[in-house]
Amino acid sequence: MHSTASKPTIKILYGESDEKVLATHAAAIEKAGHQVTAALNRNGVQEELRRDSFDLVILGSTLSKEDRHHLPYMVKKAHEGTKVLVMHAGTHHHEVDAVVNSEIGMVFLLEKIAGLLQPAAQ
Repeated sequence: MHSTASKPTIKILYGESDEKVLATHAAAIEKAGHQVTAALNRNGVQEELRRDSFDLVILGSTLSKEDRHHLPYMVKKAHEGTKVLVMHAGTHHHEVDAVVNSEIGMVFLLEKIAGLLQPAAQ
């Protein structure tokens, strides 16, 4: 087992409406060293938010546009300090900390996750 001292594990809630996309992306994020809870559909995301707290919530591109719009409010209301990353967002939402185009690939998503969790530059 390798040391994770230089790369702390973060708790991520990852939501999608497509089971295959959810499984594939959640596995890739876990492989990068993060603890991932996968949630299917809006109700799954809401249920996990009631059950636990997370460092980051990723709202995937297969969630409906309405879900990607309304869920950030729910995340921030449930857990104020939680970061929200939305995939495939057209416009910037004031409760969203970062957006990525879902077409760009998993490597960029993982880099975006890492960047989101860095302490803010002074």
